[in-house]
Amino acid sequence: MAASAISSHPEDITAASYVGFDSITRQIEHKLLKRGFQFNVMVVGQTGLGKSTLINTLFASHLIDSKGRVEPDVAPRQTTEISALSHVIVENGVRLKLNIIDTPGYGDNVNNEGCWDPIVKYIKDQHSAYLRKELTAMRDRFIPDTRIHCCLFFINPTGHTLKPIDIVVLKKLAEVVNVVPVIAKSDSLTLEERLIFKQRIMAELQYNQIRLYPFDADELDEEELQLNERIRDMLPFAIVGSERNVIVDGKPVRGRKNRWGVINVEDERHCEFVYLRNFLTRTHLQDLIETTAQIHYETFRSKQLLALKESSAKAQQSSA
Repeated sequence: MAASAISSHPEDITAASYVGFDSITRQIEHKLLKRGFQFNVMVVGQTGLGKSTLINTLFASHLIDSKGRVEPDVAPRQTTEISALSHVIVENGVRLKLNIIDTPGYGDNVNNEGCWDPIVKYIKDQHSAYLRKELTAMRDRFIPDTRIHCCLFFINPTGHTLKPIDIVVLKKLAEVVNVVPVIAKSDSLTLEERLIFKQRIMAELQYNQIRLYPFDADELDEEELQLNERIRDMLPFAIVGSERNVIVDGKPVRGRKNRWGVINVEDERHCEFVYLRNFLTRTHLQDLIETTAQIHYETFRSKQLLALKESSAKAQQSSA
């Protein structure tokens, strides 16, 4: 007797009395809160654009030391190799393990050919490590996830256009990771200059067919699609980072003080830091993690398994 197939679109039925399976969301939440969450963010950009400062500002914690020069007779410190720092941040009972991957400032050398290769290789290596653990016969119940969920790409606030090397690096990165571009130290531009600069950048990215995060998917509802559209209209985020407090109207705010006044990091009229923070932590954090697994990792996984299958077939043919 043949078994009947399970319907993919069963009819909705309302239970005659309370069953209790609606508590599954609370059960899931309880398990997730015990396990905690993990977010892996990479920062990429030229030296001196405030990458460390922005990360500290985003998560309201001193997580990574700035490489900025603190004395006139001391040379600027540079990130010379890719390094990962891990911190656990707790907020209202939610534990977030934050892994920050700091990369060397690209474009700093006389010959910058292939300077992006170590960064792309690092991202692919994390996919490869996850795939190896996934394919083992006795795999861990929870595979440690070092895959990069978000890459913050820092753009020099020249006010002109992207450098050719920026376009090459963005193109390479967008193929393997969720890229979110930001204009660093945007307070060096007037509001008009900032708007024109953003328009030029987006025009170049579209011309070079560089696809940035967020992506639309079939399962998104109208509200989520509209939110994604608003985010895309804002890219690249024009941001200012600061760990210092300055006094404005008798209240301490995170910002920078100069002879023209105070740049309040969290004032939407001054920069777009608040929009970036809300985007990364309050609306798209989970989607960044899921997109990494469902799009970038799956693409890598499919290519690797197909290549493995082809090499196995060739080996059988040569031995026959």
